[in-house]
Amino acid sequence: MNHAESVERRPGPSPWRVATICGMASYVDASTIVTTGIALVLYQQSIGVTGNQIGVLSGTLTLGIGLGALIGGRLGDRFGRRNVFIVTMALIAIGIVFLVFGTSFYLLLAGIVLAGLGTGADLPVSLATISEAATDKNRGAMIGLSAVLWSVGVLVSVTLAIFAGDWGHLGGQVLFGQIGVVTLVVLICRVSIPESRMWSEAREERLGGSHTLRADKARVRDLFTTPYFVPFAVLLVFYALTNVASNTNGQFGTYLAVNVAHISVRMNSVIGFLTLPVYILLGLVFMRIVDRKNRMLYFAVGSVSLILAYAVPAAFGFTIMTIIIMNLLSAIGGAFAFEGILKVWTQESFPTLLRSSAQGAIFAVGRVAAAALAFFTPAIAAASFQGLYWGLTIIVAIGLTAAWVTFRRVERTQFTIEQELDLEVESPREVPGTAAL
Repeated sequence: MNHAESVERRPGPSPWRVATICGMASYVDASTIVTTGIALVLYQQSIGVTGNQIGVLSGTLTLGIGLGALIGGRLGDRFGRRNVFIVTMALIAIGIVFLVFGTSFYLLLAGIVLAGLGTGADLPVSLATISEAATDKNRGAMIGLSAVLWSVGVLVSVTLAIFAGDWGHLGGQVLFGQIGVVTLVVLICRVSIPESRMWSEAREERLGGSHTLRADKARVRDLFTTPYFVPFAVLLVFYALTNVASNTNGQFGTYLAVNVAHISVRMNSVIGFLTLPVYILLGLVFMRIVDRKNRMLYFAVGSVSLILAYAVPAAFGFTIMTIIIMNLLSAIGGAFAFEGILKVWTQESFPTLLRSSAQGAIFAVGRVAAAALAFFTPAIAAASFQGLYWGLTIIVAIGLTAAWVTFRRVERTQFTIEQELDLEVESPREVPGTAAL
């Protein structure tokens, strides 16, 4: 019995359990980003972290997540999903220890680097594990669960901040500490998750010299050949442009609300808090419709909503009413035309041994692009905050249009294509079983 056969026959956890445990990567990602923005302000007030240091730490986290996604995605394709998602959770846990107990800039920086790299590296391999445990009938829904968990991560962090926001240093420790507890629980649960059967079989076929699609397509340069280059390029553009806008709104929305709309941080936080359940509810709707043939109709509705979300403050300025409208439109657009559908398309568009590599590269470009614009955003906003949001409206429209044109008629996924072509494979070549990937 070869390794692939043993993997296939070994009983394992249910696909939905895999989706939940691995999908917690999105919870940790969202909670880390939101918590860092809040906790560092509390550390500024209590242990003397300076404004410039907060900028460095925040930028390092974003860049770390992007770099981690690029590295982790490739490692996941070469050495296995399970190996990577176990190590990444351990890295995050160690990083959180530094962030909870560190009292100097350099200890906090070490924690940010470890947490950022671990979080970024975990996302592509976890999503690949989920998609490969699913079937064509529930793959989109299982991947969509990660988007719901992302929203839950934001909700938990914001809720804790309401209670711990006045606790100074202890408040920051509580906020980071809950991420550490969740990370340890997820790490323990992941020990029971076996390696992806689909990845194991593809690796065995490649090592054995079989001429199957999933065995032959394993090099990064294959992403730049037909039929993968077009979806790869479009998904890079789609995510980079939409994520730049989303990140800008997230990082500087409070600043503009306070300085332009002249409302308090607390009021703006309450508005955001009250709209988070809408994100979660629409995420559940996305899980129900994403595996249906009419999902592009929902994508179109989401696209219009997302464009209008940035156009409303651009046209009418920042007021309490436009902020509420923007948040509600962003919830609709974010549910049906942003990261959730991106993750589904990425899993469906690339072969097994390139799946997490492609996802990691797309995440990396999107995060780095957002970090790059963040350096110039304050200056652009100072010159014209409405001009900034008109610019975001335009780039979001470009990204969404590119995705619509490319994916509106796609019916067959790489999962289906691999299954069809692998039925007609040639016999394995006589090559050593230790060939490298």
